[in-house]
Amino acid sequence: MSRRRHVARGVPGGYRIWDNRARRWCGDFYELCPDDLLAELNGPADPACITALMRRHRARKR
Repeated sequence: MSRRRHVARGVPGGYRIWDNRARRWCGDFYELCPDDLLAELNGPADPACITALMRRHRARKR
């Protein structure tokens, strides 16, 4: 199994997504761990699906 490009890292109050290749944070701050979003980012990476998942996780934190 290869090293994953995107991982969720715990930060005070929640999670952020770290991009190992670019070595920077990407995306928003999430209060709950976005496991299905990470699976999509590290897997097939369908843009429409990623957008829908980001919207869903963004709505969950409000």
